[in-house]
Amino acid sequence: MITLQRRQLVGHDILLARHGNHISSMRVDRSNGRVVALLDDGSLDSAPNLIAPGLQLPQTVRSVLREDWKLLSAWAGAAALLGGLMTAAAVVLGTTADPAVLEAFTAYAAY
Repeated sequence: MITLQRRQLVGHDILLARHGNHISSMRVDRSNGRVVALLDDGSLDSAPNLIAPGLQLPQTVRSVLREDWKLLSAWAGAAALLGGLMTAAAVVLGTTADPAVLEAFTAYAAY
């Protein structure tokens, strides 16, 4: 079930507790589930971004979009293509069909 809860990531907190003001920059390495910090002396340190590796955090809208963006893009493209085809068909039918047939389409009850 998708919830709108914010994920509780702990990598930043761990690195701040270890190094405090000696951190120049931090970045999230999502593929490895870690936070990497560049320290003042030029060295790197990293910390896991989850409390426990097997912990299943609730999904957020952002995490679902990050994981399923290809599928959602394909569905959006297919819907746009179908909408364009239907619009083109309606324009062609409206300009080339016999007016009597168009009147019959609008007057005929489909139920």
